[in-house]
Amino acid sequence: MSAEDYQNNTVINWAAILCVDRTDVLWGIQVTMAAISLVETLLVTYLSYKGNILQQIITFDFIVEAFTTVPFIVTLTDKRFRHLFIPVFLNCWLAKSALENMFNDLHRALQKVQSALSHQLMILCATLFCVFFTSVCGIEHLQRGGRVHLDLFQSFYYVIVTFSTVGYGDYVPDIWPSQLFMIVMICVTLVVLPAQLEQLVFTFMERQKQGGTYSRHRALNEKHVVVCTTYLHADVVMDFLNEFYAHPMLQDYFVVLLSPCELDPTMRMILQVPLWAQRVIYVQGSALKDADLTRVRLAEAEACFILAARNYADRTAADQHTILRSWAVKDFAPDCPQYVQVFRPENKVHVKFAEHVVCEDEFKYALLANNCVCPGLSTLVTLLLHTSRGQEGQSSSEEWQRLYGKCSGNEIYHICMKDSNFFGEYEGKSFTYASFHAHRKYGVALVAVQPEGKRILLNPGPHHIMRKGDICFYMSITKEENSAFILAHPNPDKEMRGASIRLHRTGSSRITTTLGSTGTVALELQHTRSRSSSLAAGGGEHAAGTGVKNRLQLPRDGAAHRLSVQSMSRRPSIAPVPAVLDVLDAIRMQFEENRAEADADEQTADDGGKDDDNCSVCSDSTWHDDYVVDYPRQTPYLAASPRLVYRLRECDRRPHCCLQITVQCEHNQATSAKDYSWRNRAIILAADYASNGIYNFIVPLRAHFQPRSSLKPIVLLLEAQPDPAFLDAISWFPLVYWMIGSIDW
Repeated sequence: MSAEDYQNNTVINWAAILCVDRTDVLWGIQVTMAAISLVETLLVTYLSYKGNILQQIITFDFIVEAFTTVPFIVTLTDKRFRHLFIPVFLNCWLAKSALENMFNDLHRALQKVQSALSHQLMILCATLFCVFFTSVCGIEHLQRGGRVHLDLFQSFYYVIVTFSTVGYGDYVPDIWPSQLFMIVMICVTLVVLPAQLEQLVFTFMERQKQGGTYSRHRALNEKHVVVCTTYLHADVVMDFLNEFYAHPMLQDYFVVLLSPCELDPTMRMILQVPLWAQRVIYVQGSALKDADLTRVRLAEAEACFILAARNYADRTAADQHTILRSWAVKDFAPDCPQYVQVFRPENKVHVKFAEHVVCEDEFKYALLANNCVCPGLSTLVTLLLHTSRGQEGQSSSEEWQRLYGKCSGNEIYHICMKDSNFFGEYEGKSFTYASFHAHRKYGVALVAVQPEGKRILLNPGPHHIMRKGDICFYMSITKEENSAFILAHPNPDKEMRGASIRLHRTGSSRITTTLGSTGTVALELQHTRSRSSSLAAGGGEHAAGTGVKNRLQLPRDGAAHRLSVQSMSRRPSIAPVPAVLDVLDAIRMQFEENRAEADADEQTADDGGKDDDNCSVCSDSTWHDDYVVDYPRQTPYLAASPRLVYRLRECDRRPHCCLQITVQCEHNQATSAKDYSWRNRAIILAADYASNGIYNFIVPLRAHFQPRSSLKPIVLLLEAQPDPAFLDAISWFPLVYWMIGSIDW
């Protein structure tokens, strides 16, 4: 028989389709369950009645419930109906709805928020299971009326092949009820699944915008830090990541970015870079919400960095938002260390519980002030704070740019002296001696030292003796562990071509560099040569041979053993570097320096007090006698660091009218800076308004360790009237004025 004849002559066994072999016990159980389920459905429908009975009845769940339970109730009317086939496998759709309600009730009872993505994924999986389960059970039962009978596995295989659009054709429904059933199921699948997939994809895309969640398992097994910021600016994030991961001990840490804003295209590209993709996790949320802090596992974090809100035009409002976030973090995770960045110095007191508080205005103005004392200091500090490999500017045609870029790679490193090859040999020597010879020998600059159990000493000078347990802070291109020990002058005799002088001392090395004075930073004079044919040193030695240029030479043996007080008072350009400074010479040297400074101050005061007609309150004719070294009597904000400064006496404190440089008052008739006849050039600070951070600009310029004769007038060029509290604070400082104006006027 051909296949066509086979299909046309197929006889449907309706008895096998409509009737099943059901025992009385099984029938009794099914009837009981159906009655209970029907009563429960009717009761729930009645209790949820809201005025429209038709709307309550015409629902998918109610129709399926009625289709699977009412026929069992009907079988009670006639015993012959007990073997009637009833599609109880459709109850899987009711189970799906019950599962959704159960999870919602469970999370509501446990006060646990279920993820929208996991909820949609659960619904999709349940829908797929119901579709496949209904199709398998339906095709297996309907094929009982055909010639080809399928068991459950064969039915499952046929459904998978059909829905995957493969269609091998080894199993084919041979009767029209089975074929119609599969058509209906395919149509249902094409309607239901795309809607579920669309919801899932939409939820996933929204989840991608909100970032992920740092899992509890990862938080327990890995270390991570949380960075809270209101706006993810690419430059700020990159600076933080580069500086954070520059430390070798932080390479295994994860960084979790918590921000309420969405990622822009630039940030998305940055987070997809392989260098950051595996270590940086973005989570959209707010530090003010406990749910978002739980998502980033803040309680298990090693630290929390709270960056200032730079998207605010009002810096005060930005600090207020930062303070609120810091308080929320402190309340949620009291033991988590915080590193907080604020703009205004007066706001530091509100986050004093933080591990470190960085105030931008305070640091900025203090750096500007020190830059006035030591020009170029701001560039040095900026380069030291930024991690660099020293590759910047190497492609430039200008030599100074290449040198600048190379030296920008210098960093501050620290090492214990007993473990150091750079400084270990200088145990028992002075700090200056160790710094000088380490720079000459290895090209590193020793800038500070921390004795055991004490604070860090920045350039303590020759009075400090290096000990084995000292922590040495040095500036170098790379740390000592990664350095190749190549001497800067491996053969100084050959380099100087017979013109160098040996400084004989036990265990001393050849010296080809000099110091300007004891206690200063070592400067290597590798290319300095005398213009004359010879240069004497302590009687002088001439170069051997004609036409050979000589280098700067050092004092002889006797002068190298100890410092000369007279030579130190004259500040020679060439001086020896002793291993240990004698106590008597140190006392005499300090006495000579103090006496020279006092003489200079007296001379300046005598010269300045001859032709000054203004009153002593406003003028600077008494700008030495009226100054006292003391702590400031008044600060513009709390938590200001107390420092010894030059200030006016109580009786000489200037009134507010004398602080404005361009306005005449009853004490002073001057209307411009020329009328004051200042001896030193003034320092002008232009600002939009009188921020409390300007106090940190004035204090370093009035520090007590500066010579009184070197104090320079300070003029604050402000665009707005300062408040009285600010004027009260600056009225204690000598030679500080203000005026309304702008650099654009």
